[in-house]
Amino acid sequence: MKRILLHVCCGPCATHPVIELQREAFDVTLFFSNSNIHPEGEYIKRLNSLKEYAREVKIPLIIDAYDPAQWFEAIKGYETSPEGGARCRICFELRLRKTAQYAKSHGFDWFTTTLTISPHKNASVINQIGIQIGKEFSINFLPRNFKKKDGFKKSVILSKEYNLYRQDYCGCIFSAKAKK
Repeated sequence: MKRILLHVCCGPCATHPVIELQREAFDVTLFFSNSNIHPEGEYIKRLNSLKEYAREVKIPLIIDAYDPAQWFEAIKGYETSPEGGARCRICFELRLRKTAQYAKSHGFDWFTTTLTISPHKNASVINQIGIQIGKEFSINFLPRNFKKKDGFKKSVILSKEYNLYRQDYCGCIFSAKAKK
């Protein structure tokens, strides 16, 4: 079985991708690396929900250090960038780079991300970033658009079945302000 490290932004977004990857005969491990999530209370809610899901479906979960200062430093100068713009691209790169580093150093065959399940995120941009980072680290990135074939809708249904906390914004302080 091929081992894959799945970068996960939250429990609800993990549900459908996990099923799809297991259907493709991947041995899935979850990787929570999301220093972009604000405030810290929101980060904790999302992490706790993911822990519940991982326990329920018996999938290993690795939790990266929460370092919002590093995230703010990475996006410095892009605070006013629109949603989906340069700031988001930097955020995707930061999180996918951490995922690739962990995957490479821990013997995974592949890595990918749940970020493409969001109807608000451009899967082609995320996949291009993942492929480039995969080349940098000499590890395979699995490009996917998990929102296709009603993937997002399925994740909503599954998150209700698992009684998972479902947030109403991407995660960063800027997306929280944009929703208001």
